Amino acid sequence: MAEDLKKMYRTIVDDHFPPKMEVSFVDENNRQTLFYEKVTWRIDAVDKGLRYGENPGQEAALYRLVNGNLVLGETETIQPGQYLASDIALLQSGKHPGKTNLTDADNSLNILRYFVDKPTAVIVKHNNPCGVAQSDSLEDAYVKANMADRVAAFGGCIALNRAVDRSAAEAITSQYAEVVVAPDFEEGAMAVFERKKNLRVIRIDNINRLQSFVGKRCVEFKSLIDGGIIAQWSFVPAARAKQDLKLASCEYKGETYTIGREPTDREYADMLFGWLVESGITSNSVIYVKDLATVGIGTGEQDRVGVAEIARDKAYRKLADRLCFEKHGTPYNEMKDLDVRAEIDREVVDAKGGLIGAAMVSDAFFPFRDGVDVGINEKISCVVQPGGSANDYQSIQACNAEGVTMVYTGQRSFKH
Repeated sequence: MAEDLKKMYRTIVDDHFPPKMEVSFVDENNRQTLFYEKVTWRIDAVDKGLRYGENPGQEAALYRLVNGNLVLGETETIQPGQYLASDIALLQSGKHPGKTNLTDADNSLNILRYFVDKPTAVIVKHNNPCGVAQSDSLEDAYVKANMADRVAAFGGCIALNRAVDRSAAEAITSQYAEVVVAPDFEEGAMAVFERKKNLRVIRIDNINRLQSFVGKRCVEFKSLIDGGIIAQWSFVPAARAKQDLKLASCEYKGETYTIGREPTDREYADMLFGWLVESGITSNSVIYVKDLATVGIGTGEQDRVGVAEIARDKAYRKLADRLCFEKHGTPYNEMKDLDVRAEIDREVVDAKGGLIGAAMVSDAFFPFRDGVDVGINEKISCVVQPGGSANDYQSIQACNAEGVTMVYTGQRSFKH
């Protein structure tokens, strides 16, 4: 039985999806058709498509847009032929990609496209980031992203916005990964990756091309259980610079409530970084960011105060694991010495999970102050959120009482 289960993951599913697909949008006077073709890769002299879908046994196919353009109102799709994930160069395939590998890579690029000024690493697992960080070197950015949630990063997709040098490659191969995506690979890097035979190494065209996707939309399809389809334009975060963020202010029962202080440059940087990372996270979500690195990421919850608490609790657990691993080379959960664990626990509590001075990021407004109170109790210094709740005044009062600053984006960032 055990061997049968292992064999299931090694079995390639031949798909029966056709080589071409057309999607037409039709009204009385106009027909707009998007033309797609199926993507395959030449691996070991054989043309191969997706390994399988979300689970072994599910057929799947990847299509790329090759012609046609959808224009609705003032919005139009990304022009055909501007391939990224669908026109990848598989420098090393090992086991060739399945659906989850590509959707993880796609969402990592979805986040990475907003960061060009500094070396940045995005690690995605099950379509959600588990660690994102910027630094002065690519190796350090990766280490910080990995240490933000070392456990979840195991087997993830790593996307980088700079050519991978040998030192960054050595850091990446020190832990198991499924996919590495980067604009290029310097001399010696591929020799390091070749030690990991099943690692998929993907080169995208160049980081400038990735940046050209900022602000662009594609049409997204969601299939329903009865075969119906919901179509929507993809999300574009409007707040991408300091001037796009507004100091929190609202009126309630004839009285104006305004946040008490302007954010510092460091706080603005963390809030913008967190808000752009937020655009690639499953909602409801709240995350914490400090010094351009994620500290705690809460995803897919049903209530906002609950997800703020989940992100906080994860920050505590992940810091304990990081400290234990850095100091003793052992994961926290495997540490048998109770005195060592107690010492680490005290350090984590003193540091409040690394949340002191962090930015709190929420993809939707806080219905009540209890959400921001979760972060304030951990000594965060700033909050970024869409604003627009009838009870915004409560959150402003809560922040002002503790000297916490807060800004609004004026836009919700749901992703489901």
